[in-house]
Amino acid sequence: MADLRALFSSNDPQFDADEAFTNREGQWSLVARAVEEHLRRVHDPSFDVEDLEAPRTNLIVFHGVGGVGKSTLLRKVEAALTAADQRPAQWGAPSWKERLLPVRIDLSRAASTGFDFERVILTIRLALAGTPGVPLPSFDVALRQYWEHTHPGEPLDEYVRRTGLTGRVATALPQQLQTAVSEAAALLQLPGGATAAQVTGALVQGLRERRERARALAGCSHAAALLDAAPDLEALSYYPHLLAGELDRLPEKKRVTPVVLLDTFEDTADRHRDLERLLQRLVYLMPNVLFVISGRSRLAWANPALHGQLDWTGPAAWPGLAPGAGGRQHLIGDLSPEDCDDHLARRLVQDGEPLIGAGIRAQIAARSHGLPLHLDLAVARFLEIRRTRTPVPADFDHTFPALLARTLSDLTPEERHVLRSVSLLDAFDVDLATRAAGLDQQAPARRLAGRPLITEDVYGLWPYHLHGAIRSALRDDQTEDHWSPADWHRAAARALAALGEQWTAATALGPSRMLLVACLRQGLRLARDHRLTDLGWLTDAAHAYTDDSVWEPLAPADTPADTGPAGDTGGDGGAVDGGGTGPKTPADALAELLTAITRRQHEHRAHTADRLTTVLDTGLLDGELTALALYYRAKAHKDLGRTAESRTGMQQVANAGGRLAPKAWRGLANLDRISGDFPAALAAVPALGWKGRHHRVAGDIHWPHANLDQAITSFEAARAEAEHHDAPGERAITQARLAFATAFTDPARAHDELTLAHQYLAPLDQRATTLLAHIAALVKDAGNTGSHIPARAHDLRRDITDAGLPWLTRFLEIALAFHHAIRGEHADLAEIVDRLHTLTATGDFAYFTDIAAAMGALPHPPRPTVHWLDGHHLVRDRWHTLVTTRRAYLNASP
Repeated sequence: MADLRALFSSNDPQFDADEAFTNREGQWSLVARAVEEHLRRVHDPSFDVEDLEAPRTNLIVFHGVGGVGKSTLLRKVEAALTAADQRPAQWGAPSWKERLLPVRIDLSRAASTGFDFERVILTIRLALAGTPGVPLPSFDVALRQYWEHTHPGEPLDEYVRRTGLTGRVATALPQQLQTAVSEAAALLQLPGGATAAQVTGALVQGLRERRERARALAGCSHAAALLDAAPDLEALSYYPHLLAGELDRLPEKKRVTPVVLLDTFEDTADRHRDLERLLQRLVYLMPNVLFVISGRSRLAWANPALHGQLDWTGPAAWPGLAPGAGGRQHLIGDLSPEDCDDHLARRLVQDGEPLIGAGIRAQIAARSHGLPLHLDLAVARFLEIRRTRTPVPADFDHTFPALLARTLSDLTPEERHVLRSVSLLDAFDVDLATRAAGLDQQAPARRLAGRPLITEDVYGLWPYHLHGAIRSALRDDQTEDHWSPADWHRAAARALAALGEQWTAATALGPSRMLLVACLRQGLRLARDHRLTDLGWLTDAAHAYTDDSVWEPLAPADTPADTGPAGDTGGDGGAVDGGGTGPKTPADALAELLTAITRRQHEHRAHTADRLTTVLDTGLLDGELTALALYYRAKAHKDLGRTAESRTGMQQVANAGGRLAPKAWRGLANLDRISGDFPAALAAVPALGWKGRHHRVAGDIHWPHANLDQAITSFEAARAEAEHHDAPGERAITQARLAFATAFTDPARAHDELTLAHQYLAPLDQRATTLLAHIAALVKDAGNTGSHIPARAHDLRRDITDAGLPWLTRFLEIALAFHHAIRGEHADLAEIVDRLHTLTATGDFAYFTDIAAAMGALPHPPRPTVHWLDGHHLVRDRWHTLVTTRRAYLNASP
């Protein structure tokens, strides 16, 4: 089928413009299944077309946001049901053999041209007029009587021509109605020239007197009551019951099953649901007709609250329409990127090739978020630009006002206000939407949540999401009631405060890591994109985020999102990651701070230190957030072996005495241990407490002394404390250390501890701890011939170097030293001692050299900077004993 709009947009005769219909196989399968089920039901001997109490399942509903392709789908379904050659090949052949009569009625005319119920009835009857040999006497007599009463002096054929109800059989309908009246008059033995009213009166009298001739004309048992009623619009709305009865009485050879497609059902809406009530009667009173309905919202007929506005409501009447019932209401989703590309490639074709290039197609598809209307508008823009120059992808990096205008036209002013407010949020619930909009009542947010432009994920933390294309269009909103930049700024501040209120209220009942991260992601983007200066709860949330060392990605801070008019950042205010211009506001600085802290799990620690230095140099952070940046820069310096810089940073944070002071004191204790001053490190432990991770620090002091029982006890206590405080990040850290300690003394237990460590680490993002667990596995397997220790160590060394974690290289060397010492490979062990001596030349981790030499009882003078807790010789003896014990264990193993 030619795309006339595209065809008349250019003088170029060299390209073909076709209406492209993409995919929708799933929707066709739903229609096909509905047809099959409907045909089985109406052919069942127990089916009674006059049963007015049976639940109605003779309809299927497709709903979706404006522009998603509902009308195109119904046009294609109509064509596919009309002729097999109009059915897309990928849809497959249907299984039924019965004759169907598709009738598509575009209800969008209800709003624009006064299209009413009367014309719906006439359209259906017109379609049946084209089916030869289908007598409908009682319905036609009733319709003729209605027409003469309601339109006195106006011939039906003239009305059909004037109102556009034309078609191949349009002229046949008036004649068929007149023929029905004449034949009924003859059968009732009335004189020639009897009017429809006279025929109706005689038919009613005959039915009441149970005359055989009259009963032959009756379409149903209620025919007398229907024909005797005043022939007004109310009566007309019940006449479909006559039509259904007459269709049901047709002999098998003449039987036809209408499939009525009611398109754009949302345009029937009015305050009192007057037209909707009449259309519902049509559907309910014709259970042998299948109705396919499309609109922007779900059909609410199963809602008992509508009782009084509609005749039949509730799930008993409409079992397939109830929320959660499934089967009869289906959301039409967006097209996939592949389908978008296919659609655009087939819309305009020149010499067998797509006229729209791949780069432009990709840009259009990305901006469309899968909405077909956006694709169509982009095609029109392509042809418009092509008249004067060659289009380029940048020409399509925007939205279209028509798309937004169509969406907003359906909403009340309050719903529009909520819509713009939630466009600032990636996801929301009714309470969050209400607070972000600054409203006191939830009703507008609840109504908006039920609109098709809102998708729902019942398993999501916040279940509702605004359609991406609508969200993008709102940023370029130029409608009559569009928001000013100040409006957007105030809305962003409300949304940020609403997120904080949700997180604070939930935290008072108990910590929720998922909610914390979700609020941070949305809050950081809001504050950054809209240059909000009052960070408020974000400071507390930032500290809560870093407390547990889980490091979920804060995606919005990593990748600057499209901004609303109030932000107008153009991406410059985002995270400083590879060429950014640097933070300009406190919100920018906080976003970059948390991004740098999180990304350190995937970046070299030197880059982390540089990023944090950049943030600190801006001077945009307040005291508490400055301490956070100083602390994590000091940690990065420690990991890089920059002990002096690390100590300076830790001391600054500790002296400030804020909430990070316990962590900084722990950092200083660790630096004492790293320098070899074990007594000073141990003396600091009692004051650290849980916040300073006292048990973990103690374990890190005991294992270098080969006091592994004490180390294991400390790490077990640290793990228990982490579990008590519901801190999965700390639990994983201590579990990996416990596995490392047990690997020296008990390989079997170490295997179990490592399994648990990897289980704890799986949902987390802890690179250093994961590498330490792999080193622990080397220690567990040390001395074993088939364990491929050197090869595994080679791969680990590469990973450690890439991560910028040189301190782990010492641990790796110790694992290799343990392996070579057990196997008596003294030359290899001596090389490791020499490497360690070089690695620890600054004095940091110097005790690793002593440990490696002790394992093989190699002559090596103790490093003067190491101050052991219980003497150098005792430590050497304990390490060597561990080696001989493992050697004996392996020799005794089968």
